[in-house]
Amino acid sequence: MLRTEGRRPSRPLLDVELVAVPKALQGLRRTVRRYLDEPCADVQLCVTELVTNVIRHVGEGAPIRVRVARPGGNSIRVEVTDPAEHALPVAPPAAPDDETGRGLALLDAVAVRWGVEQAAGKTVRCELEGAGR
Repeated sequence: MLRTEGRRPSRPLLDVELVAVPKALQGLRRTVRRYLDEPCADVQLCVTELVTNVIRHVGEGAPIRVRVARPGGNSIRVEVTDPAEHALPVAPPAAPDDETGRGLALLDAVAVRWGVEQAAGKTVRCELEGAGR
């Protein structure tokens, strides 16, 4: 007998191409929520932080591709691809009064793992575990 308790079936990939601008973030978070069909604050946080990093470090208006997948079980994978190979994410230490610079620390806190792949631009990806993440 195949046991599937606590495991979610994989579903097609959410694949969205858009321009990295602040006003796109709200709609993108809503799209991710609909795709996952459950509360997903941590996933939405990761998407928001990764796209915000593109806006700040690559430039507002950069073309990006956001992919979210549930490959099986409770695992959720998020990927954000942009055209800039040179703007690699680095998590600098943030001083207590800094208003920015905590995005990658937040990503590191909620993701099981994250990393960067360089090929025709770069893709920053992270993986989260658990329902409702």
